[in-house]
Amino acid sequence: MLLAFDDEQDLATRLAIELGRPMGVITRHRFPDGEVRLVLPKPLPADVILLRGLQHQPNDRLVELLIAAPAARAWGVQRLSLVAPYLAYMRQDMEFTAGEAVSQRHISALLATQFDRVVTVDPHLHRIASLDEVMPVGRGVSLSAASLLGRWIAAQVPGAVLVGPDEESGQWVAEAARAGKLAHAVGRKVRFGDTQVTLAFPDVDVRGKAVVLLDDMASTGRTLMGSAREALERGAASVDVAVTHALFNGDALPKLREAGVRHVWSSNAVPHESNAVCVAQLLATVFRRR
Repeated sequence: MLLAFDDEQDLATRLAIELGRPMGVITRHRFPDGEVRLVLPKPLPADVILLRGLQHQPNDRLVELLIAAPAARAWGVQRLSLVAPYLAYMRQDMEFTAGEAVSQRHISALLATQFDRVVTVDPHLHRIASLDEVMPVGRGVSLSAASLLGRWIAAQVPGAVLVGPDEESGQWVAEAARAGKLAHAVGRKVRFGDTQVTLAFPDVDVRGKAVVLLDDMASTGRTLMGSAREALERGAASVDVAVTHALFNGDALPKLREAGVRHVWSSNAVPHESNAVCVAQLLATVFRRR
């Protein structure tokens, strides 16, 4: 069975169809003091996939998982997999300031105690090679939506130039470019704080060309805004944005429009109005090959 929470049924339905599995829904009730009550379907089969993205209010969602996982085991589940298309706490991947907890390491280890497999899409693994470094080997599976986005962009904007924000995105942007048979370039990110980030634009001629800014995630959107303005100043014919994870907190989306961005596209790894590419088939490949 595929289990999903009541607010993520769209992607869950698509994934259940891809897998040919029945779908069950976990309903929630929140008490006035903030505690949550979960109701799982019962009984459950021995093999269950639980879909839960950890975007927006990730602390609440983590608590839900810490309740749902042992409850599922109590109802007879023997193999329990987590599909978290967006995996929170991956950005804190080193001790930047003395005493900082490296949340990437600790949250990954915590999830590994509850699930036999953790599947995610484009997690923030900029300083480690794979999830094997923060989970028991083989427990974590990291997929990429780069090729999906690359093919989508090529269909929407033939001949576009893909631009990645920094050196860390280089391999990911190159994969998208290969899939869409597009030219690409990579800039350099200069960060001055949580919300002050600029992009040193790559040395590439974009005059008269369509530019698509490509990244694994967008939160405040400030990096993309600066990049869009610079691309247009350099004579780009148009600027679009494509991301795997459309977090777009606060006024990020309207501000991107103000900066001259024409279209914003994302995968449905995070539900958002910009969703254009579905990751259900990508996620299903993990369970078909086991």
